[in-house]
Amino acid sequence: MLGIRGLLARLVDVSLIVGGAMVASQIRFQDLGQSWGDGAFITFSVAFALVSFPVFGVYESWRGRSMLRLASQVSIAWLVVQVCGLVLMFSLHRTDFISRLWVAYWTAITGGALIASRLLLHAVLRSVRYAGLNLRNVAVLGVGAHCHEVVGKLVASPASGFRASAVFNTEPGGGAAWKGVPLFDDFPTFAEHVRSHGVQEVWLALPLSEASTMLHFVNEFRNDLVNIRFIPDVRSMALFEGSVIDLIGAPAISLVASPLPARAIVQKEIFDRLFAALALLVLMPVLTIIAVVVKCSSRGPVFFTQYRKGADGRVFKIYKFRTMRPHAEKTGVITQATKGDPRITRVGALLRRTSLDELPQFFNVLRGEMSVVGPRPHAIEHDELYQKVINGYIHRYRIKPGITGWAQVNGFRGETDRIEKMQMRVEHDLYYLRNWSFALDMRIVMTTVARGLVSSNAY
Repeated sequence: MLGIRGLLARLVDVSLIVGGAMVASQIRFQDLGQSWGDGAFITFSVAFALVSFPVFGVYESWRGRSMLRLASQVSIAWLVVQVCGLVLMFSLHRTDFISRLWVAYWTAITGGALIASRLLLHAVLRSVRYAGLNLRNVAVLGVGAHCHEVVGKLVASPASGFRASAVFNTEPGGGAAWKGVPLFDDFPTFAEHVRSHGVQEVWLALPLSEASTMLHFVNEFRNDLVNIRFIPDVRSMALFEGSVIDLIGAPAISLVASPLPARAIVQKEIFDRLFAALALLVLMPVLTIIAVVVKCSSRGPVFFTQYRKGADGRVFKIYKFRTMRPHAEKTGVITQATKGDPRITRVGALLRRTSLDELPQFFNVLRGEMSVVGPRPHAIEHDELYQKVINGYIHRYRIKPGITGWAQVNGFRGETDRIEKMQMRVEHDLYYLRNWSFALDMRIVMTTVARGLVSSNAY
């Protein structure tokens, strides 16, 4: 059921969308009324925003969650609305009535307003929560270091909307007391404190092996109006941070599975296609010049193609500008380029050093075979070798490979002549998988453009 807060949030968003269109009209045409010639576009955007924003989680509670991630989700949701609106207008043959500059102004102004409104609300709530208001009291019940870590995060995040009000550590001497947070070692006393002090939430910070203990605690508070949440300690067995999903109608914790939830994959997919299409459009003159130079500099094709493994191990053909003279390799053997490699042409050396030889991979991104950001794909022959000797290597296949990645912007590019180099590259790739966010992708893209185009390791 749609609550009053949800209704107000939607009304504010509708006002910002319509208001943004009017401001854009004033900037573009110096006439507020001119925008209403595109009333069908505005109406559709409002309607589709009301439908799509909930799908992207825009109206979910963000108590205790990242505002940066919320801003990225709002941005993607609004871009999806505008792209779908343009597609509809094109289908109705109404694009001749729409000013492209007005659409750009409208998209930018409204997108900024949607994000700014949420940041403003968040800033107000932070101030209120720092003052001790609008907080939910939380009692943490757990074991040892995991319990101590959960309480520490609560204490360190006063603006999250949660406040640690009691701790019961089932492990004797299982952690130091936090200033201002009562620490109990007797469960009946702890339960009485929860009931008498208006505690709204009880968090169970327990390992999966403590099922009977968990059941005892749940039964204790079954008839109380408190939210009971389970924060499992799965670090000893989970490769990635465990997340709870709905599986055939039952909750399931992912221990070894794709680290990106379905919603994140959709966001990444939309960004990839839009970014690749824009990049190819902008870089087309550069691609054409490079293609001509490669063709004229040495005999052979303009593009070099090779089979690589993508998401879930699916094989695809990767595209690069050719940087080597045509040569023969033994079957099943791929020789990596080395410093001073005689196979590399003079033009190819420049392309490899600046990573311009990778630009055709935007076609792979547009085809859905690669991502803009992700683990770099290697030759299949190298995959088979490294998979046997490097722990966790196979998990690089859990998402699409990327044109650039966390390992590359941290200096792990070029030849991997030692296992240790590949091990470090894989560790960076796994870090990226565990800590993915849209903001991290943007950071990697900007770092690649700013300082990642030239590397002494690339030859």
